[in-house]
Amino acid sequence: MAHYVSIHPKDPQPRLIGQAVAVLREGGIVAYPTDSSYALGCQIGNKAAQERIRQIRRMEDSHHFTLVCQDLSELALYARVDNSVFRLLRALTPGPYTFLLKATHEVPRRLQNPKRKTIGLRVPDHPIAKALLIALGEPIMSSTLILPGAADPLADPYEIQEHLENQIECIIDGGHCGLEPTTVIDLVGETPVLVRRGKGDTSLFDR
Repeated sequence: MAHYVSIHPKDPQPRLIGQAVAVLREGGIVAYPTDSSYALGCQIGNKAAQERIRQIRRMEDSHHFTLVCQDLSELALYARVDNSVFRLLRALTPGPYTFLLKATHEVPRRLQNPKRKTIGLRVPDHPIAKALLIALGEPIMSSTLILPGAADPLADPYEIQEHLENQIECIIDGGHCGLEPTTVIDLVGETPVLVRRGKGDTSLFDR
């Protein structure tokens, strides 16, 4: 049964953040709030947990996992970023955006899109997510918490518990954080491409 922990959404308690981070380090999956919606997360190096998230969400092999990063310097370690892309990232982070970028050698091949060798990256603007990333000291491998067949992410922590308490190790109750997934922007080509319109301003990408 998943460990259920209530964490203040604006002033996260370090002791409780530490409990969730311990779960991640022990190979567990954590449901946690972000600035767009709830997500499922695990450590980058945990292949078994990654496969469990894939099974929970019934993902295809081509689905992009996302590395949720603490800041732009961490993001640049895992993706190839030129000056023009960096300026755009600086303007949109932290925030509810996921960027598809060419992965560096720091990203395990199993996390990359098998054909394009890309990875999704984001820098969230949510106190709990930020606190988790600082305490963990590395990105969290994440996926939006949308169950198979559902149109929207799960938003109520008690509903998450009802559906997933026997499939994951920790549920962070940070209150209702929204139903919109991130806006996804492909930055691999010469010009940015809006892949998914979600939370966040997309006027820069409307043609």
